[in-house]
Amino acid sequence: MNTDNTNRDMHYLQLLATSFPNVAAASTEIINLEAILNLPKGTEHFLADLHGESGAFQHVLKNASGNIRRKVSELFKGDIRDAERRELCTLIYYPEEKLQLIKEAESDIDDWYHITIHRLVAVCRDVSSKYTRSKVRKSLPQEFNYIIEELLHERTDDVDKAAYVSGIVDSIISTGRADDFIVALCNVIQRLAIDQLHILGDIYDRGSGAHIILDTLRQYHSWDIQWGNHDILWMGACAGNNACICNVLRLCLRYANLTTIEEAYGINLVPLATFAMETYGDDPCTEFYPILLKGNTMEDKYQRLTAQMHKAITVIQFKKEALIFHRRPEWNMEDRCLLENVDYERGVCTIDGKEYDMRSCHFPTIDPQHPNELTPEEHQLMEKLHHSFRVSEKLQKHIKMLLSHGCMYSICNQNLLFHASIPLNADGSLKEVELYKGKKYSGHELLHNIGMLVRAAFESDTDQELRLYARDYFLYLWCGRESPLFDKSKMATFERYFLTDKATYKEEKGYYFQLRDSEEVCDRILDAFGVTGTNRHIINGHVPVHVAKGENPIKANGKLMVIDGGFSEAYHSETGIAGYTLVYHSRGFQLVQHEPFMSTEDAIRRGIDIKSTTQLVELSAHRMRVADTDRGVELRNQIGDLRQLLYAYRHGILKEKK
Repeated sequence: MNTDNTNRDMHYLQLLATSFPNVAAASTEIINLEAILNLPKGTEHFLADLHGESGAFQHVLKNASGNIRRKVSELFKGDIRDAERRELCTLIYYPEEKLQLIKEAESDIDDWYHITIHRLVAVCRDVSSKYTRSKVRKSLPQEFNYIIEELLHERTDDVDKAAYVSGIVDSIISTGRADDFIVALCNVIQRLAIDQLHILGDIYDRGSGAHIILDTLRQYHSWDIQWGNHDILWMGACAGNNACICNVLRLCLRYANLTTIEEAYGINLVPLATFAMETYGDDPCTEFYPILLKGNTMEDKYQRLTAQMHKAITVIQFKKEALIFHRRPEWNMEDRCLLENVDYERGVCTIDGKEYDMRSCHFPTIDPQHPNELTPEEHQLMEKLHHSFRVSEKLQKHIKMLLSHGCMYSICNQNLLFHASIPLNADGSLKEVELYKGKKYSGHELLHNIGMLVRAAFESDTDQELRLYARDYFLYLWCGRESPLFDKSKMATFERYFLTDKATYKEEKGYYFQLRDSEEVCDRILDAFGVTGTNRHIINGHVPVHVAKGENPIKANGKLMVIDGGFSEAYHSETGIAGYTLVYHSRGFQLVQHEPFMSTEDAIRRGIDIKSTTQLVELSAHRMRVADTDRGVELRNQIGDLRQLLYAYRHGILKEKK
């Protein structure tokens, strides 16, 4: 008999006894937990590659990827007209705004209140049916929790209760609380329609609302994120990696997205604008003009200034990247120091022994003998930009959120979630990738240790040498060949800006992207991460699915689901759609394909929802219950511990307390 284990078990039971001091308390908890095991599985939503599209993101959260509209249709089909169902849905999504419009147009508002409150209670009852009363109660607003709970559990088809329910509704209206009550009820419906939200990376870049998405998530009840390459870039900038700072600014200038930089995070771009005008005032900067997305207009003079700023920060970026690549020769990235390969007199760049013509060769801040050295003015500019990123309180808060809610991967209910790839060899085996001080890892260990390295960059008590390496490593994660967030032969940023030959733009994808349609390879990855079960899957984003060209997001005989359908407007013409949402509820997986979101105003005034097409990916043989989930495993373990506690009480090992 192992005395140490016995002592530990006894100590644990004594701790458990403080919460459940007698047989009655322990028995009641066992009954509660076993009842929860038989409830339907909560609905999980998976989103990827939001890229700052805050309007579409918020609408998808509000309509639960069309799930609320489906429930309203099922509940009231044949009872109310389609226009009324559409208006009810819009009210649920945008209660404050829709109420204002309805009150302006409705002649008998009290009658409308009566009808609408009863309908909303019916919808709320439906979405709450898979949860315990305790969980629903915790979701209710404090000022209306008793009233909503009463309405949810009393039915008007019971003659004895009809007058009671009607009296509650009458009182809500007569006391002038109808608007507040409706808003509260709509928010509860939105809250209960999604049990867990998974974001598979890339909140940042391209669109202008990344900060709005993060502000929304800060208030959200339950979410997690698997970091994407664009998230890592901003995390690196926040940690003080100057090459990442340059990349962040370059992308914002490329898409004329300065709202997030200036207004949300308070980054002062005046020094960059001043430097750009002085340095590139006589440069046409043709290849650096911004890409203007929908609704983004800009006067010619501001487009020109943006182009000048764009070029200025891009040149500094290549210099800063080269310094890190030379400092970390073990990354084998020194061939990407392309400023060293330019013949500035002849206007050509040599890559792999072949000369390529430059689009332009106007580099007033480059010394051909020392091309990677910053001028004193560039150095001073970077110090100011570095300071702005480091002292931005809101940026620091948002990055802390990504750290506290995120990691490189997650395993949830037999699903392996990550943003982009798992480095593989040509034969599909897991590739070992070198990290800090020559240590090599693959698969699960690789992603875990990268996650630890990312966190080390933000921890003040980290060894100084490790912290500096971790800060540099953000750049490798962004563009390194063996980075699980990039996994390509190169990032052809320099070539796209400066070389005329488009053949140099090609970025060869890693073996993961070449082999991910193989069920055997997917099984090998799942095995390596310890994901078990007959219905296990890999879910990731990163590479937009080209639906318009016939590409299928479901790969490897259903083992892999790629849910980057192009939320960002920049991808709409490329993918043919405007994003995917994967929904995993008690009956199986549904992939929801979205068309572009028009506007919040259209949604409110005209009841225009996102047009979505639902594809049934996998139907469960039986309705899944909590017992079939990771939560079920936890609850069964708790039940086992409580049964041991009961045994200890009943055999006198522990004494009961009142």
